[in-house]
Parts: sequence; structure tokens; C-alpha cells
Amino acid sequence: MGVNGSVLAIDAGNSKTDVALIGEDGTVLSTARGGGFQPPVVGIGTAVDVLGSAVERVLVSAGADAGSVAHVSACLANADLPVEEEQLTEALHARGWGRTVEVRNDTFAILRAGADEPRGVAVVCGAGINCVGMTPDGRTARFPAIGRISGDWGGGSGLSEEAMWFASRAEDGRGEPTELARTLPAHFGLGSMYALIEALHLGRIASERRHELSPVLFTTAAAGDAVARGLVDRLAEEVVALSSVALSRLGLLDEAVPVVLGGSVLAARHPRLDDRIGELLAVRAPKAVVRVVKEAPVLGAGLLGLDHTGAAPEVHARLRTQYV
Repeated sequence: MGVNGSVLAIDAGNSKTDVALIGEDGTVLSTARGGGFQPPVVGIGTAVDVLGSAVERVLVSAGADAGSVAHVSACLANADLPVEEEQLTEALHARGWGRTVEVRNDTFAILRAGADEPRGVAVVCGAGINCVGMTPDGRTARFPAIGRISGDWGGGSGLSEEAMWFASRAEDGRGEPTELARTLPAHFGLGSMYALIEALHLGRIASERRHELSPVLFTTAAAGDAVARGLVDRLAEEVVALSSVALSRLGLLDEAVPVVLGGSVLAARHPRLDDRIGELLAVRAPKAVVRVVKEAPVLGAGLLGLDHTGAAPEVHARLRTQYV
């Protein structure tokens, strides 16, 4: 007789997928890593096939019976709208990996990994930016988070574009002076913004490498450049705007709840950004407690799964100890 798993936890980002099979007592029975999850690029079926490869390895490694899993808790990138979550829930349920399936946007995994209970708000700033909130009674707050058309500003990609814009205008005289006009092209060994623009436009520097300019922006800001510092301050304002609106929607604005920060930009702990977020949040939500999540997001997916199954607090605690 095979092993029975209580929760199959899936955290799938654009670049990688982590899967964990969790037993009824909170013990991690097996884990696997797979490729990125990009249904807008390859289609839902092919994207779920990528998950399936990692799921199969987890089940085989644990010696689990097919269909023995009680619940699938999947936190997925590109599940930005409720209709997308519904479509992906149907797709995962059809695979028969568990008796019940719940799909959430992957930002919920960050929130649950960084919170002691399913209560609080998370802001994630990696390539893009997103924010979600939740309460134990199932209420949530969220934003579409699909780019400028949904009102988004920030994220590593957005910051890089903004830095390029200001640096280009500084070099040709349309804008105010900024050291970004020197530091951005210098990152690629180039002597001018014109050379950088040409290299990006003609493909001599891959477009995907633009994200490398976000850390350059923070370094330039730390050196005192006014334009760069202004962009860092604006990101802090956006993080606080997202989190305070989410807290307000959930009626948590005046309560001591975590505001969990995650993603490569926020996890880098840039001093000016951290300080400014703290200052602004102290005004907008003075009782909020800022936490930078260090745990793997798949832990959050697992904890959400245990929430769903009604597992005891000690089961949650046992799972958490395995991701310290």
C-alpha cells in the first residue's frame, strides 16, 4: 500500500516550479523542482504539463498512490485574475492529482509563508509588482497586476525602464542631469546612453538583460543621485499605497498585522527603500508589522493547503520547521 499525502503543494513562477508532498502530520515526504509556468506563452495544457513532470517525480519519490492526495494547493504565476484561477483549477483537477484543488496567484504563497496565520498583506516586487491580502474567514484583497493597463508601477523591469528614460533625457538635454546617464551604460561596458540604446535596439544586448539595470539604479541612488533617489522613493510610495489599500479593504488598517515583503527587489534590503517604506507605513498603517519573507514560497502553498484541510496548529508548526 502506497503513502497517502495530505497536501500536494505547488509554487510555480515564471522561471521555476517547486513541488512538495506533505504528510498528514506536516512532514515533507518528497520535493521536486521543475521548469517555469507560463500559460500565456505556451498555453494552459503545455504549462500544466510542466507542473505534471515535477508532480510525478514527487509522487514516485514518496511512493504515493495516484489519487491518494487529499488536497492540491497550487500558487501559480500568471493566475492574475479570478477567471484565470478558475481555468487553472479545472485544468489541475482534470489531472487527478488530488481529491480537491485550490489555485491562487503565487503572491498568496509569499504572504502565507511570511505570516503566522492566513491574515495580513503581502507586496511582491520582482520583475513586476503585486499585492494581495487575506483573512482567516476567507476574505481577500487583490489587484489585477498585469502591467500599466491595470495601474501598476514598479517592479525590476519597470524600474529599469524608468531609469533608462531619465538617463536618456539627461544625456541629450531634455531632462535634468543624473549619474544614471553614466552608470547604466557603464554596466554593459559602454560609454554613453546612445550606445546602450543602440545596442538594445539592434539586439547586441538581449532585451531580457534590461532587468540588470535595477540594481544599478539602487547603487546610483545610494551614492546620492537625486533622480535615482526619487525613483527609489516612488517605489516605496507604491509599496505603501498597495499595502495600505489592501489593509483598508480587509478592515485591517488599524490592527497589528504583518505586511510581508518579497521578491528580488524587496528582499535585497536596500536601506533607503526599507527606511522609506517604514516611514510611510507608520503614517498610513501605524500598527502594521513589516516582515521580509525569507522562507521558500512553496512553504506558503503548503500552509495554505493545511489551512484548507483543517490541520492542527502543531502540523503547521512541523511543516514550518522544515523550511527554516
